[in-house]
Amino acid sequence: MADVAAKAGVSRALVSIVFRDQPGASQETRDRVHRVAEELGYRPDNAARLLARGHSRTLGVLLTVHQPFDADLVEAVYPEAEKLGYDVLLSANAPGRSERKAIEALLSHRCEALILLGPGGEPAELDEVGRRTVAVSVGRRVPDARLDNVHTAEAKGVRQAMDHLVELGHRRIVHVDGGRDAGSADRRKAYRAAMRRHGLTAESRVVAGRHTEEAGVEAARLLLAEESLPTAVLASNDRCALGLLMAFTRAGVDIPGQVSVVGYDDSHLSHLMPVGLTTVRQDAALLAEHAVRFVVERLEGEGLEPREAVLDPKLVVRGSTGAPRKG
Repeated sequence: MADVAAKAGVSRALVSIVFRDQPGASQETRDRVHRVAEELGYRPDNAARLLARGHSRTLGVLLTVHQPFDADLVEAVYPEAEKLGYDVLLSANAPGRSERKAIEALLSHRCEALILLGPGGEPAELDEVGRRTVAVSVGRRVPDARLDNVHTAEAKGVRQAMDHLVELGHRRIVHVDGGRDAGSADRRKAYRAAMRRHGLTAESRVVAGRHTEEAGVEAARLLLAEESLPTAVLASNDRCALGLLMAFTRAGVDIPGQVSVVGYDDSHLSHLMPVGLTTVRQDAALLAEHAVRFVVERLEGEGLEPREAVLDPKLVVRGSTGAPRKG
């Protein structure tokens, strides 16, 4: 900054005013300072300046590698954070890198608040994170932890999907669940409740799975090895649905003639499948907006308690569902 000031023929204080975009410098001076700074290759270190004041104005985002819906959420987080004057730092939970390590990395980089996308930690662990810093869980409700919670009404989304399948005439509907992954317990419970409500308890069946393509492939192989196929499968998410579609298609199963498949998320993946995927849409933009707003309001407002936002899902009907084939 001193070099810029010397070459531009102004004081260092005036250079600081220019880079902070504060009043007190003419447009001619501002142009000259910026021109000299560019010639010298100087860029103001905003992070250092903010840290000197005790703030990083950075939000840390925990995501899971290979989860398309996490990518959709991250894409939506950036503009919301920038709108409120915050930067975003990402840290990934991946094979060989634990969620705890990913969170610690964000905290070590002095992120002021954390946005946790589908966190998988135990409630006690997440409560500890929420007591160390302002944090929000997106996509998974953690009622016993000191976190903001932003999620879709899982039961409502599953109910829409199940009503759609039953109205088409399906009775043998299998659910491939998401194991311990975010939202899975609520979706599994809602599936069983919907089967009871439609008088199909005897047909109710949950196949253990995960939010992965591999889980969908394995579930399809299990079903294909049996005497007869169900007429419909509700997958735990779009990735699981993709695995089901791939395995069924390779085995020569007609989708949706023999088996209808429904996903959950309406991630960008659902638009890339050979057969357009019927799925329950979660509004990534609205989830991100609430998550960013919640943590920023708690950062900038004294004494705010954690809050919860529950957003409405919407069933998006495409080509992977149809009436079951007669006979």
